[in-house]
Amino acid sequence: MKWTRAVHHVESLAQECAAMATRPSSIFPLRVTQMWAVADLLGPPRDLETVTVALCVDLPADEVPWWSEPPGAQHWANATRLAKNPVLVWWRSAHVPVWNHRIDRPALVWDDAGGVREDTLAALRDGRGETVRSAAPADDLLSARVREELAVSLRALRACTQTYEKRRWSPGKLEPVADALWRAGDGYLDVLDAVNRT
Repeated sequence: MKWTRAVHHVESLAQECAAMATRPSSIFPLRVTQMWAVADLLGPPRDLETVTVALCVDLPADEVPWWSEPPGAQHWANATRLAKNPVLVWWRSAHVPVWNHRIDRPALVWDDAGGVREDTLAALRDGRGETVRSAAPADDLLSARVREELAVSLRALRACTQTYEKRRWSPGKLEPVADALWRAGDGYLDVLDAVNRT
């Protein structure tokens, strides 16, 4: 997709985040509190396959392991039309740093306290994402953060494996349970590779 279209998707999603924050939690219990631009969006203008963002949710870190979907994520994505756009979401807990081994110096696009960051969107439009990126963590902080993430991912993998084993021969669709297990396994392996590199 063209750069202008990619930035349009980011801007539209930021506006949807703001709108969803005003909707009742009884209907949309998953509360997104921050949206960050990551990866290719922070570089010079060029054609992109997908737009990558990090969405922070008001859930404990153990409920949002790496590359997983927290409870209510699909409902939220359908309500915002996120699922119909070429946007890759990395779900994150708002109770731990958003950055990790893949989310390098993200740029805040929206949060529930300050709203849409027009300066960030303007910088992205102009290909000046570098100017609005957050500071990089110190190497020791990043290493500690990735190890914490590995522990969370391992707990998630064990929990999803147990859930799969219990549901494996039960009536009903196994696909949601199998998908959750696959995401937990894939996330764990990704973080494990990062730990092994450090």
